[in-house]
Amino acid sequence: MSATLLQINDLCISFQGPEGLRPALQHIHIQVNKGETVAIVGESGSGKSITSLSILGLLASPPAKYTQGAILFTQGNWTGDLLKVPGKTMEALRGNKIAMIFQEPMTSLNPVLTCGFQVMEAIRTHLKLDPAAAKAKTIALFEKVQLPDPAGIFNRYPHQISGGQKQRVMIAMAISCEPELLICDEPTTALDVTVQKNILQLIRSLQIEQQMGVIFITHDLGVVAEIADRVVVLYRGQLVEENTTQELFKHPQHPYTRALLACRPVLHAKGERLPVVSDFMQVDGNGTASVEPNAGRQTAANANPQTVANRPFQPNDGQEPLVTVRNLQVHFPTKKSFLGKTLACTRAVDDVSFDIYPGETLGLVGESGCGKSTLGRTLLQLIPATEGQVLYKGYDLTRADALTLKRLRREMQIIFQDPYSSLNPRMRIGEAIAEPLLVHQLVRDKKEAREKVMHLLEKVGLLPEHYNRYPHEFSGGQRQRIVIARALALNPSFIICDESVSALDVSVQAQVLNLLNDLKADFGFTAVFISHDLSVVRYISDRILVMQKGKIIESGEASSVYYHPKEAYTQQLIAAIPKGIIA
Repeated sequence: MSATLLQINDLCISFQGPEGLRPALQHIHIQVNKGETVAIVGESGSGKSITSLSILGLLASPPAKYTQGAILFTQGNWTGDLLKVPGKTMEALRGNKIAMIFQEPMTSLNPVLTCGFQVMEAIRTHLKLDPAAAKAKTIALFEKVQLPDPAGIFNRYPHQISGGQKQRVMIAMAISCEPELLICDEPTTALDVTVQKNILQLIRSLQIEQQMGVIFITHDLGVVAEIADRVVVLYRGQLVEENTTQELFKHPQHPYTRALLACRPVLHAKGERLPVVSDFMQVDGNGTASVEPNAGRQTAANANPQTVANRPFQPNDGQEPLVTVRNLQVHFPTKKSFLGKTLACTRAVDDVSFDIYPGETLGLVGESGCGKSTLGRTLLQLIPATEGQVLYKGYDLTRADALTLKRLRREMQIIFQDPYSSLNPRMRIGEAIAEPLLVHQLVRDKKEAREKVMHLLEKVGLLPEHYNRYPHEFSGGQRQRIVIARALALNPSFIICDESVSALDVSVQAQVLNLLNDLKADFGFTAVFISHDLSVVRYISDRILVMQKGKIIESGEASSVYYHPKEAYTQQLIAAIPKGIIA
């Protein structure tokens, strides 16, 4: 039996608000042993990150208040309660014996300091090495986490490297002092499956090599199956289930755990309505969960393979494509002469041709940097094409004047990856949804616009009182519904969804995918669904295009590409999906 490294006993945390103390964590018990990986899973707001931040003493108090419990950390013959140790002791432990990889490396790394300097700073603070030795150790760490050109990245700033590389820099910083406990807070959220696989393998190998205890926080149960020894499930600040990974996946006990496992798109045929948490449990006014009487029946009811949504998409005989793309190229200059002549360029989209038919959902997949988002935005001429044609209903958008583009953009919309950054933080969401109606003069006055917005809010599952709220007052899933409502305001015939569910909890993702299927049936629009997650694309799409280095390397009917890929690159993408989520 491995020695206990961390023991969380009866931890209760509340936050001070206008109406008094509001409980955030209630009576949490978690144990982590040396050399063990414990996954903490749950939706946003379940208390996962609050638990991890409490271990490192990073919760601001006030407003946080520890009303009960202890966090015991053992180092050799010393055991201390991290909630009560002096500040100097916590500073000595933090980043040294207990380290953390944060969810978003771009906001965790200092943008004005080089990657090498930031890792050196941690090493010099805790290990007291001279600059030359600290630099040598930093470059060695960059090699250990398999960064390309370690010496070059040492002198680069965070914005000069990719998301996966930034995450590796964060890992290098976290392991620089050989911690005994490593906390990973959603370290692979929204990363490509291949980058995710490499990072998971890296964390696992470092843990075995250094016999670290690891707390792995995630909402992705596929990742849990890949890396964890034990799993703790949190729901609304309460621990509802704990078991070994194998037992939890085979025999989940709590309805919330069963809901999280059941709502993954990979388990369902195309177009099936995905189960959501409310199908498995009901919650009373006190937040107490109980089994929903009809739990799981909906899935069985939807399993009929003859439903219209499950049938392969077939364009009508002689039907003209809604969108035709021919020899499209988009180049970005990387080097120019003194006179401004382009000497070198990046071919983000490189001679791409395909058709999109009315009523079809076309999936576009590939790793970050393959050109899929650039292609999506070029279809709407948000990025100008270098060469080639984009024909929409016969109009060549690449040569259309501004007035024609404005008229056609009433029929073409985009749902961006990050709904928060695509909403004006100073504008109420009702006004944000009404704005395109007023710009394109599709309503007589603001009263009519308000009526239409209220109807759209109802369509996407939001409430009338949400009209006057600001974006920061909503959850991630609700903000995604808001931008979907805004995209539908003009009743478009063509919508591009750019990574629109990539960073959502699996249960919220299921709700949004169900919503998109419902709205597609109601409004009859044509869609391009861009994602790096092949399992989601297989579920939502009729056809799939696989993109690599600016080129389309494989295309075909969705299930055919997913289950019988022909190209080695597509096979690599599918092989990188965590085994726990392959149906």
